[in-house]
Amino acid sequence: MQTSENINELATALSKAQGQMGGAIKGADNPFFKSKYADLGSVISAIKEPLAENGLSYVQFPFSVQGEVGVTTRLMHSSGQWMESMFSIPAPKNDPHTYGGLVSYCRRFSLQSALGIPAEDDDGNAVTQAAKTLINAGQVSSLQALMEMTDTKESQFLKAYDVESLKQLTTDQFKHAVPLLEKKRERQS
Repeated sequence: MQTSENINELATALSKAQGQMGGAIKGADNPFFKSKYADLGSVISAIKEPLAENGLSYVQFPFSVQGEVGVTTRLMHSSGQWMESMFSIPAPKNDPHTYGGLVSYCRRFSLQSALGIPAEDDDGNAVTQAAKTLINAGQVSSLQALMEMTDTKESQFLKAYDVESLKQLTTDQFKHAVPLLEKKRERQS
């Protein structure tokens, strides 16, 4: 976390705003877990007026670095004081839909964390579980063998999946890569 040189006025205003904030309403359905969660709109609804009434505002900027997607959230006070933090999650897939979903999740999670907004986080389970499911040593060996049989350069393979080593591949990426390498091997036979 980073802050302006002083945050005394921001801290006082934030304390007042938090006293006015309620919890975010869990009105969105998560069909995967058959549960409800507080979506980004609900979190914003819970914070917007209390922040504005106390001279506070926020901005959020998405970023993507080395296979992780996240946001930088800056909370600002009318005095010019500010505090800022970054939050990111490894992307289980490298496509716009996944990145968009992760940015929304990161925005919501960051606002809830920074402002102390209570709401049960039911949908985070799927995102974080998928993001953490990396391939095992046996799968790494299988890929190395397939790449050797097909004269596939590891550097090009890693670049295609936007990772620095085979150990960083997710199981979803593995499931995508193996059939492609096997087709390449069949064509070379």
